[in-house]
Amino acid sequence: MTQPIVSPQWLKQQLDANNDIIVLDASIEFQIPLEPEKDRNGVIPGAQRFDYDNVFCDPDSSLPHMMPTEARFNELASKLGLTKNSTIVVYDNSGTYASPRAWWMLKAMGLREVYVLSGGLPAWKTAGYDCDEDYSIRAPTSPSLSLDQHYFLSAEQVLTYSEKQNAHIVDARSLARFKGEVKEPREGVRSGHIPNSVCLPFAELINNGILKPLEDLAPLYSAISASKREYMVFSCGSGVTACILALGAYVCGYHNLSVYDGSWTEWGQRIDLPVEK
Repeated sequence: MTQPIVSPQWLKQQLDANNDIIVLDASIEFQIPLEPEKDRNGVIPGAQRFDYDNVFCDPDSSLPHMMPTEARFNELASKLGLTKNSTIVVYDNSGTYASPRAWWMLKAMGLREVYVLSGGLPAWKTAGYDCDEDYSIRAPTSPSLSLDQHYFLSAEQVLTYSEKQNAHIVDARSLARFKGEVKEPREGVRSGHIPNSVCLPFAELINNGILKPLEDLAPLYSAISASKREYMVFSCGSGVTACILALGAYVCGYHNLSVYDGSWTEWGQRIDLPVEK
């Protein structure tokens, strides 16, 4: 498959056929208000927990859910039974919110067959499919995955792109937050945006918890970049919804993409970095 999204019906067929699909629940607990509703009841049969808020993250960073080191990721991936050739479907309990970051993290580690479940757990339930009460356990593996540093950028790298204006820096936060018209939900974080960035709120890509179709997504990205070869860097509040923009761009055929891992939580805290309003 070339598209990164699969339907609940496709996943159900694969599971019924006993095909070796690794299903990962990437749901997160929201740390700021006014985020999507969650469905907390049940897990997709055979699913394992992919907790990038507390486990698949950098424990030495003061920033939330930062990408872990290559060594740590491999250690944790082993416990999920991952290999380089695994076919993986990620989902979350909000529809399409947290799962795109898991998709992006796994792609960053060189896994090619990674897909997002369209509509997540709510869509699975709406289709009438059963759920398990708890997560599954797989036999450990030795995945030997390699991190591609291009997927996640540092603040210093983003600053260089901002100053040279040789990349499209796209912010997934709301327009009010982007313009600095409202206070940031996290304490100690300034309002505003990265200089020379543009705003594409992630909510514009989602309809009832499902990523919009290509014909609706394409105009959003073509308004930012005239060519699919141009480089786009995505940012947001803490590196989660930026990956929704990365997913949407990928669906539209843009593959020269990166995510600013620290996003506005880092940028807004660091007084050495410039802010525009």
